[in-house]
Order: sequence, then structure tokens, then C-alpha cells
Amino acid sequence: MFKRSTNQPQVKDKKKPGRYTPKSERPASYRSPTWVAVLMFVLLGLGVLVIILNYLTVLPGGASNYYLLVGLVLLGFGFWVATRYQ
Repeated sequence: MFKRSTNQPQVKDKKKPGRYTPKSERPASYRSPTWVAVLMFVLLGLGVLVIILNYLTVLPGGASNYYLLVGLVLLGFGFWVATRYQ
């Protein structure tokens, strides 16, 4: 009734090369200055410290959402600096 096709799909042996990505202008031996790592750890540490002190109600004014916001912003900037570190 129906005939089954025995033809296999054609496979191309030659692939087109991918897009050309030029080399970066930065030298291969580039390293971030030491202050970048120090700033990263300081921002992350301060962010965690502010959040913990807020929950312990040690900061002036008691527990506040503004202290949480400050802690999260410090953490965010710490992570942003961490992505710039090489």
C-alpha cells in the first residue's frame, strides 16, 4: 500500500566556518589591580553585615526596610565588581 522511503537524508561534510571574532584589544596577560578584589570583598562584607545587624535590630532606628535596601545595594555592587575582576 505505502512504500517506505529508504533514502537517507544527505549530510553535508563541509560546514561553513563560524563568524569571525576579532581578538580583544586587551593584552593576554591582563590582570586586575589588587584594589578591585579588596573593593569586592569590602562591599560584599558590608552588605552582609548591614543585613545581619538589621535583623538583630542593632542599627539606630531598629529594623528597617531601608537598611535592607542598603545591604542589598552593597551586595549588588559587590557582585558587579566581582564580574569585572580578572
